[in-house]
Amino acid sequence: MFEFLKKPAYSIGIDMGDDNLSLIQLAQKSNETILLAGSSESRPGYIEAGTVQWQRWAIDAIKGIVGKTKFSGKNTVAAIPPTEVFIDHIKMPSVKNGQKTHDAILTKIKPKLPFDAADALLKFIPTEEDNCMVIATDRTKVDRHLAIFEKAGLQIKSLSVWPDALARSYIKFFGRRRNDLDAVVLLIDIGPNCTNMVICRHKNLLFAKSFPIGAAYTEKQHDTERLILEIDNSVRHFSSMYKKARIERMIFLSGKTVDVAIYTSIAKKLDMPAQLGDCMAAIRIPDPENMGVDRRGCNFSWATAFGLSLS
Repeated sequence: MFEFLKKPAYSIGIDMGDDNLSLIQLAQKSNETILLAGSSESRPGYIEAGTVQWQRWAIDAIKGIVGKTKFSGKNTVAAIPPTEVFIDHIKMPSVKNGQKTHDAILTKIKPKLPFDAADALLKFIPTEEDNCMVIATDRTKVDRHLAIFEKAGLQIKSLSVWPDALARSYIKFFGRRRNDLDAVVLLIDIGPNCTNMVICRHKNLLFAKSFPIGAAYTEKQHDTERLILEIDNSVRHFSSMYKKARIERMIFLSGKTVDVAIYTSIAKKLDMPAQLGDCMAAIRIPDPENMGVDRRGCNFSWATAFGLSLS
């Protein structure tokens, strides 16, 4: 009867985008990953993302999901929405006269920041070939998200970023072979209103980019072509920075939530091997009717939320 409670549970992963709120918790049983609990809720159309009304909706939505779903504990790993995260790729600056690397990087990206540099929370990741990925967000927006989670009764274990979450989903479900450890892969996650891409060498992030074009817009050929152009340009940018790294394949982490024809068009344009990475199909759902997740009717990707839970 209580066997299920003995399974080591991961944290609750919260993927809170501008338009959709997803909570998921995975658990591990031997070599099998199972769904412990999960649910999602879409932002009502009459509420504008980022407003006070949106914050109140998010608090109530989280409380409602947690109240009706069997999550284990309250430890949570969350991510700031891609629209509120600034990502840049630069050469690692040289540091002289006691200057801190953090300050040198902030000085270099300051003119590009869409918010006041004084309010920037910055993380930099040295990658390969003397390159660096810089991730920054506005401190006031971080505080806003922390307040939402606190008022919803959750305990924040950490705040993560979506590129790291996507990489974790890839590693757990699709990068488990020995030859995957050194392979450079392109991960593409197409959501309803945005597309996120990550290039990584297993757990090592190399490149990340988010585009405001998602599955809701790709029904029009023009928008599909725009998305393909954005991805192609980003891959070219990556290739110009990393002369020794060659992308071996791409993985579509949005799985079956997007028309396969779109994936085919992207793979054809980039001329590289591709595979479908359906995270939901990579786990076992012990009790589909009572888990709060509808695998069949889902029209968005769970890849980010999965990666956050695994953090």
